[in-house]
Amino acid sequence: MTSVTVKTGKPYEVRIGAGLLQEAPAVLRALLPAKRLMVVSDDNVFPLYGEALVKALTEAGFMTSSYVMESGEQSKNLTVYGDLLGKLCEAGLTRDDSVIALGGGVVGDLAGFAAATYQRGISYVQMPTSLLAAVDSSVGGKTAVDLPGGKNQVGAFCQPALVLCDIDTLKTLPELEYRNGCAEIIKYGMLLGEPLFTRLSEKPVKEMYEEIIGSCVAVKRDYVEADEFDRGLRMLLNLGHTAGHGVELLSGFTVPHGQGVAIGMAIIARAAHAMGYCDETVPKRLIKLLNMYGLPTETEFTADELTAAVANDKKNTATSMRIVYPEAVGSCKVLSVSKETFHEWLKAGGLL
Repeated sequence: MTSVTVKTGKPYEVRIGAGLLQEAPAVLRALLPAKRLMVVSDDNVFPLYGEALVKALTEAGFMTSSYVMESGEQSKNLTVYGDLLGKLCEAGLTRDDSVIALGGGVVGDLAGFAAATYQRGISYVQMPTSLLAAVDSSVGGKTAVDLPGGKNQVGAFCQPALVLCDIDTLKTLPELEYRNGCAEIIKYGMLLGEPLFTRLSEKPVKEMYEEIIGSCVAVKRDYVEADEFDRGLRMLLNLGHTAGHGVELLSGFTVPHGQGVAIGMAIIARAAHAMGYCDETVPKRLIKLLNMYGLPTETEFTADELTAAVANDKKNTATSMRIVYPEAVGSCKVLSVSKETFHEWLKAGGLL
């Protein structure tokens, strides 16, 4: 097992390894004062792992209930959030009790936000079952739901009490979800540089899950510890995300998050070269690696459409938009630009 401790205002451990779901009841009994637990999952994950987890937690002495939502980004909204809050209340959870987020990023974001706001905050545990959630969204305490005008517009910073990443759950990942996770891993490769970036081209991620997830979590830990509330250095973790979120929104979320991030990184890398911020090897190396993992690097949406779609992005200020761009593999920067300049970057990145 690999263990990474995240030393935020409320420190917690990220455990990565095989068989951790089986160990969860004993681990939670030692960690939490909770008598009641609510396992939050979706209709893809719960039949695979949720039923057995609820049974095991109940046998360990917890009063355990469950909430199962429809899978997909469309469930990350205020209606489902409100319904979950109602179920927490009906189940009698108090401020001494806990929420268990068992699933991918959508489940983790929504369950975490419910825990952050129910009775002004109860503890929650992340148990990511997707590669994307394991390497990124389960760590760092960002919780949120979407609004029609944009992703993650309503949320809170709330660090989990624990992250248990059982890599055995990744064996049931559909190929599309595997590739989505690889997009975020490639993002970490762009931030960290060598040897992670080259390692990704030498051996498939699925053959070294514990090593790669541990590396990505360690990178994210460093950014989160330095900037827990995303006001400075942590913004670099948004490489590819501003344009990527716009692509997701314009597609009606038929383009999943990982693919959106891949497209966003490719656009910005091409633009950074065209505008003189990096040499041509940077977009070439990035796009080659994205292609190796079967990830898209183009979009049919126009610069006008994408600029309008990200107008409400939470990373914007009243007068500027933020671009995270690579100046080299292993070195990225944040640039504040006007809406008009952002549009120029999209055009330089290949959009019509």
